[in-house]
Amino acid sequence: MAFWRSKKSAADTAAAPATGPANTPVNDPESATSVPSDSPPPAPEPESAPANPEPAEKPKGGGVFSKITGGLQKTRRVLGTDIRDLFKSAGRLVDDEFLDELFARLIRTDMGTKPANLIRDEVAKKYRGRVVELEEVIQTITEEIRSQLRQDDGDLAKAKSGPTVILVVGVNGSGKTTSIGKLSHYLRAARYSLVLGAGDTFRAAAVEQLTIWSERIGCEIVKGNKGVDPASIAYQTVEKALEIKADYAIIDTAGRLQTQKNLMQELQKIRRVIEKKIPGAPHEVLLVLDATAGQNAISQAKGFSEAAGCTGIVLAKLDGSAKGGVVLPIRDQFQLPVKFVGLGEGMQDMAAFDPDSFADALLKG
Repeated sequence: MAFWRSKKSAADTAAAPATGPANTPVNDPESATSVPSDSPPPAPEPESAPANPEPAEKPKGGGVFSKITGGLQKTRRVLGTDIRDLFKSAGRLVDDEFLDELFARLIRTDMGTKPANLIRDEVAKKYRGRVVELEEVIQTITEEIRSQLRQDDGDLAKAKSGPTVILVVGVNGSGKTTSIGKLSHYLRAARYSLVLGAGDTFRAAAVEQLTIWSERIGCEIVKGNKGVDPASIAYQTVEKALEIKADYAIIDTAGRLQTQKNLMQELQKIRRVIEKKIPGAPHEVLLVLDATAGQNAISQAKGFSEAAGCTGIVLAKLDGSAKGGVVLPIRDQFQLPVKFVGLGEGMQDMAAFDPDSFADALLKG
């Protein structure tokens, strides 16, 4: 499974510097950058780190559709069963009662009222007053979901020259640090070099977790002592990426709620520090949302998109949720492309988001 339409050429691969597992601690973070340190907020609850992350290896068979189909199993079970329950006999008359029942079942997946209304209206436009079969309704719903999810900018950004800097944000427990590990795995499998930045300096578990990922994947990591100014970690990470001519620099940030003003200001500060080192960076700001959060993910997206300038979404834990429909209101309200979806516990269990595959897997499987 490929994340990008084109991979590096053999010549580019040969030219890329070989990177192995290495730690680059920030011994004196305050001297690393002229940006002053803020007083650290209270440490949030730790996000559990995997005891034994899987070593980097290329994804095994099945392709995008099979991965997304597996990840959407719980959502498909709820939605598919509910819609099938509308058809007690061979066919069903599409009237107001049927349309209201359909709407109620759609919103159970947390897709929100607007997307559900659009689907209901499309079914009504095509079939009102007719007796229809289940397969006809399923096909119409799938086509409407596919239309709502269509996006033109779903590819991961790549800088024209020098390292591509990716800032990753999200609340604690969303799967943010694990998503960084999975993304790093795919980049390394595609023969890209990278540097990780352990910018969640207020959670020792996050630093430890990212260190484990770096060792297993085989890439450099920049980290500092607990409570170190995260902006200095970001600065050092970009500096290291420039030094070794890495293709990517991926920077973790402290898990925060979208209502924590001081922490959101910290994100803005990190962005300024990065841009001082590489104009135009960060090239991507990925917001990791927990699919199990359902509609609460909407408020998270709003707060982060305003403060951090998010460019894309990683929908994590999709395999553990029956609320996969939340992708629809996120796309509608914020016009943020969904870049990746997390589909399991293993490092290979992440897929580039494909609207057509998602729509098909949501109902058909």
